[in-house]
Amino acid sequence: MTHLLLLSRGLGAVPAFLAATVPHKTPLIGYIPDATRDFTDAPFVRAEREALASLGNPVLELPLSAHTPESLAAALDEVDAIYVAGGDTFALLDAVRTAGVADLLRQRVEAGLPYIGSSAGSVLAGPDIRPIGPLDDPKGLHAGTDTTGLGLTDAVVLPHADGLLPPYPLVLIQRTLARYADRFRIVPVRDDQALLHGPAGERLIESSPLLDVTELLAESEQLAESDS
Repeated sequence: MTHLLLLSRGLGAVPAFLAATVPHKTPLIGYIPDATRDFTDAPFVRAEREALASLGNPVLELPLSAHTPESLAAALDEVDAIYVAGGDTFALLDAVRTAGVADLLRQRVEAGLPYIGSSAGSVLAGPDIRPIGPLDDPKGLHAGTDTTGLGLTDAVVLPHADGLLPPYPLVLIQRTLARYADRFRIVPVRDDQALLHGPAGERLIESSPLLDVTELLAESEQLAESDS
């Protein structure tokens, strides 16, 4: 009974997903931020947090870096859904491995805990994160590591597939598809879409952004240039 909502950027589909999977109450969301560990002050991180907060659900921070499997299991007992934030997919997988919680997360989601992924969080839900390398790991620094994902679906989400965000131009999206489509089932997801996976099957749905972060991304790039 696996319920997945795999977003690219827009959170518009989240309220309906929560209403369907956690009826009759206001769900407490466990927020897993580890993909943002190298971008804690980045504007796009702030934008995602603000978008999630605007939904009105209580949020419990669950940084994997602060947990053991036992303490995370206890925390997951308290939440009604988990939200795995966007950022660096390789950093996120490293946090999962370091904390030793891959099996725990997989078991809880397969037992019915709703899983909401955003960008990196969506990629993690698939069988392997290697296809996200051209986007998150363009220098191939992690090419030799174990890139096995949680395996909650056999789909590898390719976020930002419309090529509208400056760091992910359409040519990069197309290059990624050409390189990996023969080895993985890759599902391109636009920033106004989400991949919905549940007992009834899998389909792409609309998920409009609650906040437009284009300007924030540009601001982030300017900050990076000024620091270099």
